[in-house]
Amino acid sequence: MFLTSCSSIKPLEVLNLEVKREPLNLDSPDIADFEDLEWFIITSDNAQEMFAKLKEKNVDPVLFGLTDDGYEALSKNFAQIRHYIQKQKLQLETYKKYYEPGVKSNLENKTSTK
Repeated sequence: MFLTSCSSIKPLEVLNLEVKREPLNLDSPDIADFEDLEWFIITSDNAQEMFAKLKEKNVDPVLFGLTDDGYEALSKNFAQIRHYIQKQKLQLETYKKYYEPGVKSNLENKTSTK
């Protein structure tokens, strides 16, 4: 009984259709407009002189300090952030090349002019 009922099923027809990739329409992020910073290196030898200069400029002499090891850690952290941003840009470029083959993206245009 089972063998005869299975013979009436039509074979499965498999079709491979290529679906057109839709453009991503992603603009590249704007370049950040960072504010200018002024660094003062204050040591135990020049602390009084630096505080006097800051007071002359009517700047409140408040310190946010780092040790040399802390500054090194801060530099490493910024290097990791730069590396992460570069990886994200590469990933975005890869997606754009996949979805929009033959189209030069904004990122390629910006990096080729530098």
